[in-house]
Amino acid sequence: MPRPRINGNLIDKTSSIVANILLRIIPISSGEKKAFTYYRDGMSAQSEGNYAEALQNYYEATRPEIDPYDRSYILYNIGLIHTSNGEYIKALEYYLRALERNPFLPQAFNNMAVICHYQGEQAILQQGDLEIAEAWFDQAAEYWKQAIALTPGNYIEAHNWLKITRRFK
Repeated sequence: MPRPRINGNLIDKTSSIVANILLRIIPISSGEKKAFTYYRDGMSAQSEGNYAEALQNYYEATRPEIDPYDRSYILYNIGLIHTSNGEYIKALEYYLRALERNPFLPQAFNNMAVICHYQGEQAILQQGDLEIAEAWFDQAAEYWKQAIALTPGNYIEAHNWLKITRRFK
């Protein structure tokens, strides 16, 4: 089941060995071990840019994973890949699913805000529709406010955009 490392460096190989040892000695169910293995393999494939393999592993990891916190990170990573692939609506769906299980993922709120902001810009550039653009920008503002509330020192550019556009209250 574990995927072979293609260009793994010493740190990656060492981490993989340690993870395999931990999987053997930590008392967790076989389902949790299976989910972790798929998740780890998904992370490895994703870091190598093999998004199709990463998605396949993440989808497999969601089957046995019952812990909402762990499941949220799997769903978040699925959202990242859909974002990278330009599948923004699908990405939003997975970020929302991740937040349903773990509402303390500021990075998911930020990514959703970035997608909404981008959609607002596209509404202006492609359709010249300021009303739709404003709706997207308002949604982006709400997501950025949530990200900033969770991590006040982060997302400075978003914070500045909220101030400049008078969306920060």
